[in-house]
Amino acid sequence: MFDKVLVANRGEIAVRVMRACEELGVETVAVYSEADKHSGHVRYADEAYNVGPARAADSYLDQEAIVDAAKQADADAIHPGYGFLAENADFAERVENTEGVTWVGPESGAMEQLGEKTKARKIMQSADVPIVPGTTDPVDDPEEVVEFGEEYGFPVAIKAEGGGGGRGMKIVHDPEEAEDQLESAKREGEAYFSNDSVYLERYLENPRHIEVQVIADHAGNVRHLGERDCSLQRRHQKVIEEGPSAALSDELREQIGEAARRGVREADYYNAGTVEFLVEEDPDRDPDEVLGPDANFYFLEVNTRIQVEHTVTEEITGIDIVKWQLRVAAGEDLAFEQDDVEIEGHAIEFRINAENAANDFAPANSGTLETYDPPGGIGVRMDDALRQGDDLVTDYDSMIAKLIVYGSDRDEAIDRGRRALAEYDIQGFPTVIPFHRLMLTDQTFVDSLHTTKYLDETLDEERIDEAQAKWGSESESQPDDEEVTEREFTVEVNGKRFEVELEERGAPAIDVGDVDASGGGGGQRPDRPGGSDGSSDGGGSSTEGQEVSAEMQGTILEVNVAEGDEVESGDVLCVLEAMKMENDIVAERGGTVTEVAIAEGDSVDMGDRLFVLD
Repeated sequence: MFDKVLVANRGEIAVRVMRACEELGVETVAVYSEADKHSGHVRYADEAYNVGPARAADSYLDQEAIVDAAKQADADAIHPGYGFLAENADFAERVENTEGVTWVGPESGAMEQLGEKTKARKIMQSADVPIVPGTTDPVDDPEEVVEFGEEYGFPVAIKAEGGGGGRGMKIVHDPEEAEDQLESAKREGEAYFSNDSVYLERYLENPRHIEVQVIADHAGNVRHLGERDCSLQRRHQKVIEEGPSAALSDELREQIGEAARRGVREADYYNAGTVEFLVEEDPDRDPDEVLGPDANFYFLEVNTRIQVEHTVTEEITGIDIVKWQLRVAAGEDLAFEQDDVEIEGHAIEFRINAENAANDFAPANSGTLETYDPPGGIGVRMDDALRQGDDLVTDYDSMIAKLIVYGSDRDEAIDRGRRALAEYDIQGFPTVIPFHRLMLTDQTFVDSLHTTKYLDETLDEERIDEAQAKWGSESESQPDDEEVTEREFTVEVNGKRFEVELEERGAPAIDVGDVDASGGGGGQRPDRPGGSDGSSDGGGSSTEGQEVSAEMQGTILEVNVAEGDEVESGDVLCVLEAMKMENDIVAERGGTVTEVAIAEGDSVDMGDRLFVLD
């Protein structure tokens, strides 16, 4: 087993990996950006290293900085968690080529093959895994989209090869949309995955999203750990995940699981991964019926990493997937056979996002955890990295925690979820807890008749508003003017973080911010319950004319105008990505662009000035 693992991630998944390491007797190293210097994963780790500014491209996506941190810390392995660089085959190869450092994940070549959707489809075809009708070669011409739609029917899905979770996917409903949607999908693919290659698939009208957890070792042993149902989605983003699926018969469940094993074995894959499928739902199915062995299911994609919802599988199998990731990476063989995997009970995971579901799930742009009181009791698991008093970090994904409940069956899991969500008290910014409470009273979800389109196309939005009004809290955190006598400093020496605690008696604390030390020195593990308080002031300015501001936190994908340009009402000024969706920022009235305050690739917060028009 390894001596020290660097976790190339942040937040709850970083803490999740670190907990597994600690149980295995392995020391841990955190990396953090300037925005995360006081975050929970930094407090938890044995060591922590600063890898750059808040912008992910300059920190968590900086491959060289992360590998350098591993070298400085003498870490002998890197675990990527999920997101950021977790599915980046180039980064995996870089780690593989770094002497003395092991990549905790699949081999980079397998990642590259399965990460690019057209290559993955070919592998699955050769393994006799059903695939959705589509192309196996990249598409560049809008006419190809039109021809495909004429052959298989509209709508058509255009998907980025490196994409996932809806990012880089565009839907073409008629031939007139082909050119614009193709361009948009290619742009997203280039922006997020450095790969503008796209392919086509028939867009299924009533699909369920079923995924199979797999784990494989270097000796070629492949096991599947059952399926998860991730059909409750908003804009292709999973919201609630559960396992096993209440919609599948045992025969269909076995077919899908074995298909996943065949595909993974065909790709010479090892370590953890998830094979995702779309299962065609029967719109006339009764709640007491299940989908039989004749139901159509199709390969969707492979996620070559741990999943957010891996917790569901851990609860129903008793298998610690993260520990097995580490063991496989260290060269151990799987210690259990396929027949040893037993699925018992039912588990549901609720993603706790800092979003207001009643405001189109808009992410919170600021806040402090005035109250953080998570639920407990039998059958309740919390994966988080938070403590009361933490500031909300808005530079990254809005998910702040995960609540997982387990029951002897689905009914008990739902009842336990209702209880746990009612206990969960978060004050300081809005969360989606009211939405989750609503869903556990929603008959379509309770009957497990929902598809991936249910939230976007069927659920009455007024019910979300009512739930937010009934159970939500949007209190804004207030500055704390109370005098304090204990202070903590964050000191960085050669990019490594240390905590220094001081006491001042008989005088108010002075906000000195962080201290950068240029000299050498030593430090010890930060105290987990503690942490330092920091604040920053952002300056503002006023400009004559109409100011166009960001309505949400996100990243600028494209700037369409320059200073001096004349624009009309409705013209697209720029494209802002937020929550993995492209949003056109348009001019509310005509005028002359007198200021362009942003550039392609910039990260912006809600309220930031983007343009000024006269």
